[in-house]
Amino acid sequence: MANQTMNRKNQNPAQNPTKVITGEARLSYANLWEPKSINGGTPKYSVSIIIPKSDTRTIAKIKAAIEAAYREGETKLKGNGKTVPALAVLKTPLRDGDTERPDDEAYADSYFINANSSTAPGIVDSTCETIFERSQIYSGVYARASVNFYAFNSNGNKGIACGLNNIQKLRDGEPLGGKPRAEDDFATEDDEDFLS
Repeated sequence: MANQTMNRKNQNPAQNPTKVITGEARLSYANLWEPKSINGGTPKYSVSIIIPKSDTRTIAKIKAAIEAAYREGETKLKGNGKTVPALAVLKTPLRDGDTERPDDEAYADSYFINANSSTAPGIVDSTCETIFERSQIYSGVYARASVNFYAFNSNGNKGIACGLNNIQKLRDGEPLGGKPRAEDDFATEDDEDFLS
């Protein structure tokens, strides 16, 4: 089974219906350099991927991948029950920012998916060169994400989850979370006489 999962991750999206590479999206809650534990659980790398509702191509690909993960995971979703629950009643990762985060401007007119992984994602720039500088990837940056969808059935919770594969930074964005970047704070020329 591990080899099957490993082989599936290495396939291109055309061969793997549960894998999606998003269009340009905005990253939020970006825990991509070190895994974090949520509510005492296993530490994981994670990110919230904010996708504009206008990106209908990416949204359609995600919906198709969720359907494919549902079909692939029917046995797991059935568990000890007699029937497979309908996809419509299961928890799925594609969420509406206007409904679920109405007070957060970053999520306005967008969908979002929360993706995580127990292994560190690969992080590259727009030319596919590896990014090592942590300050280059932050909540607010614009990027593409490689994600995969899979069924889960754990402790009575059933649904479709989103795994994080890799991130490609496309461009900088206004940092989310209120903290300005050091580069922005000290880039002004108003303080020229500081060193004189």
